[in-house]
Amino acid sequence: MFGLVDCNNFYASCERAFNPKLEGKPIGVLSNNDGCVIAQSNELKPYVSMGMPAFKIPPDIKKQSILLSSNYELYGDMSQRVFSIVQDYIYDTEVYSIDEAFLNLEKQNNYIEYCQFLRKIVRRCTGIPVSIGISKTKTLAKIANHVAKKNPQHQGVYFLNTDDQIFIELLKQFPIEEIWGVGRKLSAKLNAMGIQTAWELRNSNASQLGKTFSVVLERTVLELQGTSCIELDSMDTPKKNIMTSRSFGKTTKELFEVQEALRVHASRGAEKLRSQNSLAQAVLVFLRTNRFNEHQPQYYPSIVIPLLYPSNDTRQIIEAVNTGLKHIFKEDYFYHKAGVMMLDLVDKDKRQLDFFSSTEKEETKARSETLMQTLDKINKKMGRHTVSFGGINKKAPWNLKREFISKRYTTRWDDLPVAKVT
Repeated sequence: MFGLVDCNNFYASCERAFNPKLEGKPIGVLSNNDGCVIAQSNELKPYVSMGMPAFKIPPDIKKQSILLSSNYELYGDMSQRVFSIVQDYIYDTEVYSIDEAFLNLEKQNNYIEYCQFLRKIVRRCTGIPVSIGISKTKTLAKIANHVAKKNPQHQGVYFLNTDDQIFIELLKQFPIEEIWGVGRKLSAKLNAMGIQTAWELRNSNASQLGKTFSVVLERTVLELQGTSCIELDSMDTPKKNIMTSRSFGKTTKELFEVQEALRVHASRGAEKLRSQNSLAQAVLVFLRTNRFNEHQPQYYPSIVIPLLYPSNDTRQIIEAVNTGLKHIFKEDYFYHKAGVMMLDLVDKDKRQLDFFSSTEKEETKARSETLMQTLDKINKKMGRHTVSFGGINKKAPWNLKREFISKRYTTRWDDLPVAKVT
């Protein structure tokens, strides 16, 4: 039996947790560089669609709404707090996204009662409201969560029992584009085949659909039939690749500014490698111009730089990134985005040893590991970039444009909430 915990209107809820004045107000959270709406509170959803550019929001709606820049530091930290609390009560947990996690509920006797308890604990400890859907498979738990969120009478928790008549009626009304793993493009093809609802998809030939489309759709059909075939991954499962990238607040054609942005991404990527005890065997570096600007020449280069030996040392990662940048950077282009991806990751404790490695080389590796551990401890305690390789210009064009950002209440000393006695 699976449960799906989903934080309700997560970004807006994070903002409200530390600013109660926002309760009941229409809130919109903007994407990088304050471009498009990427999250809305329930109050804003009827008037502003997901992905709408901020400049296209009607003036009368914008006047009554509260638009905020993405506060990723706050959202990421609150996500970690929510799911660490969940894991305290149900260890077998898989965090699926920043606001969703699957639970293994096999050991629980009363699913609904326990999930109601869990929901109250999360709200009390973090201020974040969550909904929980329960069923035999992950796909059905997703559908159950949809019901829990949309229908207040269920008080945030819904158990989708495949033995009930309600199960049949629900799937007959549930559109296939809303099913986890289907999406709009695939649903259009299924619609052409006469498959409109989750019930019709459930009663389709799984094997035939798998041959026509993909094994993913075949598994989805089996999951709708009550056969669990999507495993629950551990929270501690390391990523196979690590990407760090971001669009610039302003375009730039200066080499040193692009280099600085990539150095920050490389440092962050190396930090993520160490956090999951991994080593990278190669590094991919890429640049992007703004494809939406038709008046400027376009250029989308990328290059893979193999590392001499697997590493998570920030210095070696930066050196590889700089080598890659020299090969792909061209003057006279206005760059809009840059990024770094760590490739071919291996477990640090299971890497193949170098037969020809000298004692001096092993001592160098040990010193490197000690240095990186010290670096991470300082930055974790004092804040990211407290110690970094190379200076960071906070006014550089590549920095994010965030004119409406709220305080980083949980990750910055200067932004800690202050209780006033009146």
